[in-house]
Amino acid sequence: MDEMLVARNITKRYSEHTALDNVTVRIEKGKVFGLLGPNGAGKTTLIRIINRITVPDSGEVIFDGHPFCADDVAKIGYLPEERGLYKKMGVGEQAMYLARLKGMSSAEAKKELTKWFEKFDIMPWWHKKLEELSKGMQQKVQFITTVVHRPPLMIFDEPFSGFDPVNAELLKKEILELRDEGHTIIYSTHNMASVEDVCDNIALINNSKVVLEGSVLDVKRQFADGRYEIKAQGSREQVEKIAMALDNVEIHEVLPSMNDVFLRTISKGKE
Repeated sequence: MDEMLVARNITKRYSEHTALDNVTVRIEKGKVFGLLGPNGAGKTTLIRIINRITVPDSGEVIFDGHPFCADDVAKIGYLPEERGLYKKMGVGEQAMYLARLKGMSSAEAKKELTKWFEKFDIMPWWHKKLEELSKGMQQKVQFITTVVHRPPLMIFDEPFSGFDPVNAELLKKEILELRDEGHTIIYSTHNMASVEDVCDNIALINNSKVVLEGSVLDVKRQFADGRYEIKAQGSREQVEKIAMALDNVEIHEVLPSMNDVFLRTISKGKE
């Protein structure tokens, strides 16, 4: 396994609270790693340790084969859950400033930012103040400033929060394209709905411990019980014909909907 980052035996305590208890995660290069768990489980604490915002009480972080050092921070793009752009500052000016902080020249920053702004359809807002943009557009700007210098490791903490379905799909597409280009991505969320579409591997943290980890495919196989659900919409007769055409199927729920159309859930049991 070619690993971009290993957080090994990480423990972090705050007064009487243990945020992380001997946590180990291994993140493969060129993959999307899902860091999952409920709010308060310890995900954000681990991300802050990876970014050197805080230090663990014990354990170590290995980055691209060597002990993590201050210079490695420049190789990480971090989109925090708490968005932090300057609302009174011009959008383009702010994006240029952040790109320059990440080591890009003025010409390179302007070229790359223009490309991303046009891709996200926000170029007309370049000279506006951030506070004039909608929440969704502000989040697009912050996503762009996170990835513009194309770091090898990108960390997205709840990146779809606040996005409408269309823009969430756009962002998901960009994340997968970045992965396909060879970038390694940590995707932190408590929302399980998008995990299967986005992640290659996952670790589930609960009560400060890793309770489940592995590839998405392996985890699905581990917990599969051989049951499938099919939703069919139509008349009673139409749905019954579908059930008769399938082996080992039963109709276990009938829900009336508008215009005398019935919605049934068909469950396939273990064979």
